[in-house]
Amino acid sequence: MQPDKWHLFPGNPCMCWTMAGKQRRNWKSMCKSLVLGVLVTSCMMLLYCLSMPQVPLNMPEVPVPYSCAHRPSQPASTGRMCTPQVDIMFMKTHKSASSTFLNILFRFGEKHRLRFAFPDSRNDFFYPAFFQRSHVKDYKPGMCFNIICNHMRFNADEVAKLLPLDTSYITILRDPVELFESSFHYFSRLVPFTWRIPGDDKLAEFLHDPRHYFDPEGFNAFYLKNLLFFDFGQDNMLELDDPRVDEGIKSITKRFHLVMLKEYFEESLILLKDALCWEMEDLLFFKLNTRKGSTVSKLTPYLRARALEWNALDWKLYQHFNKTFWKKVDVYGRQRMAEDVAKLRRRNAEMAATCIEEGHAVDASSIQQTDMQPWQPIGEKSIMGYNLKKDIDEAHMKLCRKMLMPELQYLTEFGVSLWITKLWGHIRYIINW
Repeated sequence: MQPDKWHLFPGNPCMCWTMAGKQRRNWKSMCKSLVLGVLVTSCMMLLYCLSMPQVPLNMPEVPVPYSCAHRPSQPASTGRMCTPQVDIMFMKTHKSASSTFLNILFRFGEKHRLRFAFPDSRNDFFYPAFFQRSHVKDYKPGMCFNIICNHMRFNADEVAKLLPLDTSYITILRDPVELFESSFHYFSRLVPFTWRIPGDDKLAEFLHDPRHYFDPEGFNAFYLKNLLFFDFGQDNMLELDDPRVDEGIKSITKRFHLVMLKEYFEESLILLKDALCWEMEDLLFFKLNTRKGSTVSKLTPYLRARALEWNALDWKLYQHFNKTFWKKVDVYGRQRMAEDVAKLRRRNAEMAATCIEEGHAVDASSIQQTDMQPWQPIGEKSIMGYNLKKDIDEAHMKLCRKMLMPELQYLTEFGVSLWITKLWGHIRYIINW
């Protein structure tokens, strides 16, 4: 005889139906996650394979011209006569305000009619593969380029064979804790081992015991451990006391002329202006690809310490260049730096009042123009954007529009084919259910 279903939950005869409903929802959620995971992984692997270029095995070595830019001397804001440096390698690190700096470089390149080395069919140089010259759109040995600035996994020898000898190497770093939090938010759904992390706060659960969940051989695992070290072409799985860590930091120090810090972005731009003989107007910017504050995890001191321990190589790298950064500031002069930062902030505030509706960034759902929509992470719309004012005078309209333009739209205006990126965008839209 079957037990009376109402007697299984004495005092609450509806509980059995409630629990059954929850079980059905849980199964539906699990099935949805499984389907989503399989689709995401399969699509990414397919797109990666389709987009990989054929690399010539015996690419001839042809000397790169000294420069292909017309660079007239001009008086810099310091009063000295100098020539703006236009041959630039910007190592675009992940989640470090690099999209904001990319916009500055795009506008500088247009102003001086410079030639960019762009990727083909997507917005990165086949990351996470090491950079190869063959990744550059329409590349032929001996071609002349001034600027390369899209995401890549750094390969010093190949980059050096692409650009003039006097190229300035620039990059930017971010506090590894903030970087890891941002990277986990943005990329975790593309990292299959995170799908089995239980609970609503997956980041906190992961940091409590990273090695329990982390798979160093897992698909896209590099996004969630020492991402800076990985971007620079180093081994992000090394132990902290491995001598190759110090060797890697030394090689980065030797190669890069200026390492900026995201936390001191304006001070970094002033140092760049001084080093490259740029003008204050070249530095104007609006923050791009910023997240809604409500989506940023507030880490406790304990979790911050765990994040630093997990990203120990990035922390050592950051500490090293934090020291060199402030040495450069001291040489520039602290008072002089404060005055120039204040000038830059005033000009940015003036441009915000001129260009931006309501003067600030808005949620993606409130962006009125589709060509101002930023790229979003899978599963949510957490990246903010801007609305262009409708009554901008003709003298400022072009500059305002360019300063507010997201990266993918700007690349399209440059004529870059982004069919792989756009196809992936359509797939993301379909599976984002």
